[in-house]
Amino acid sequence: MNFSVVLVGAGNMGGAMLKGWVANGMKPEHITVLDPSLSEQIKNTLLKAKIWHAETPKGVSPPDVLLLAIKPQMMEKVLPTLKELVGENTVVVSVAAGTTLSTICDALGDVAAIRVMPNTPALVLRGMSVGCPNAKTTTEQRDNVHSLMAAIGKIEWVDDEKLIDAVTAVSGSGPAYIFHLAECMAQAGIEVGLPDELAMALAIETVSGAGELLRQSDDTPAVLRKNVTSPNGTTAAALEVLMGEGGMPELLKKAIVAAKKRSEELS
Repeated sequence: MNFSVVLVGAGNMGGAMLKGWVANGMKPEHITVLDPSLSEQIKNTLLKAKIWHAETPKGVSPPDVLLLAIKPQMMEKVLPTLKELVGENTVVVSVAAGTTLSTICDALGDVAAIRVMPNTPALVLRGMSVGCPNAKTTTEQRDNVHSLMAAIGKIEWVDDEKLIDAVTAVSGSGPAYIFHLAECMAQAGIEVGLPDELAMALAIETVSGAGELLRQSDDTPAVLRKNVTSPNGTTAAALEVLMGEGGMPELLKKAIVAAKKRSEELS
């Protein structure tokens, strides 16, 4: 990754990306972190990696990639302060939910811009991101952003920005659905007699193990589900409930529709 990056915001997502870039051998002199209030953990990471930190844009040179990893509610206030960081070859990237390409350009001018929706498994370099560039973005700029996001997981691309709302509902918010599944499994285990700690351990290892099997297998989720389901067995009895009326398919559809609607409202 032989290009310069200014990372605005080094919270959970920004910190995860920073971790991935360092792990993938990005030269520290190519990275600047712009954040007025760093956590002690990130401060130590920057110190160890010899990465420059600035509290304000003053004195920071325009980078090849200006990556905004700040909270959506901060965008309106922060974006206008970054104009001096947008050079002739800069692409502005937002990973904040609801921050549209037009929002970026309204604040910073007619700039190359990319909207990316990552998710929290980026914290363990297993993220899933989807990007959408505007018309001014060059192939080289898109490739640079691809390599940055690939350092924390996988990335796909869409040309229609409206799809980002659906992406947000499925993969952006999706980890929370899986975490809640583990919560529910553990609680149900407790209610049928398991000790608390054992129920939670079983839920966590089952969810994470099944996810890894799904990732490594060439089979579809449907095939894997059928493989573990014996006729008239225990799994079949459970799936009759989960897949029945008012079960998981219906609930997840409602959840994803609600998340998509909220993403559209934020935009």
